[in-house]
Amino acid sequence: MSQSAQEQQQFALLRSLIDARSFDDATLRILQSLLVSKDVESSVQVRYTFTEFLRSQFLSVIRSIASKTVHEKLLILKFFVRAFAIVGDVESCLAVRYEALLMRELKSASCQWLDVSSVEWLNFVEDALRNGFHSIAEKACQHALLCIGKNDVLEPGIDGFSENAEAIRTITRLRNIALTSLSSGSVQAQAAQYLTRKSSEQGKSDVIYQEKRCLASTSFRNGIKRQNMRKLQEQRSLLQTNDE
Repeated sequence: MSQSAQEQQQFALLRSLIDARSFDDATLRILQSLLVSKDVESSVQVRYTFTEFLRSQFLSVIRSIASKTVHEKLLILKFFVRAFAIVGDVESCLAVRYEALLMRELKSASCQWLDVSSVEWLNFVEDALRNGFHSIAEKACQHALLCIGKNDVLEPGIDGFSENAEAIRTITRLRNIALTSLSSGSVQAQAAQYLTRKSSEQGKSDVIYQEKRCLASTSFRNGIKRQNMRKLQEQRSLLQTNDE
């Protein structure tokens, strides 16, 4: 069997496993094996193909698991976090991690084992900032601060109080970094829009200027022609008069 035929067979197997809702390590190993490529260009194409495939499958799966338990849903989300990490889709990986943390936070009122610690939120914030996703990092910071206020309330004077204060300072600092980056991005976007608009206006101005120059030049040439024709007619009249 050729390598191409083998890859197609493995891809078909991967698709059938996901269709069968087989979200386990064996499925992830097949995905990982399909990404092994000697050719860099083909490797990029393969990763793109699987990224699109996983994104479409994720949406399909999420719609179909509404009746499952929270534990089952979290296992499926964990599978897709790992799958997106394998194909290098950082954005989707972070988005699914965020959804999993939110689900745990939402259900933690009735299931204490689902509690999300401030450390988990902090780790997520650091990963989001490291990869340039400032908006989701800022939202996660808010959850982390709420988490400290809700779950880690400590009385002044005990050892943990200073640790709490340090955690709050760290999260606040990271939140400020995210907000500054978002603000900077907004300013850059506004600057880009301004430059685009000015460029467009300048282009229109140049066209109008060129048209005016063209009209002025044409009028000038026409004036010279009329003057030359008049002089020519005057010379002809003089010649005719002399001939008589």
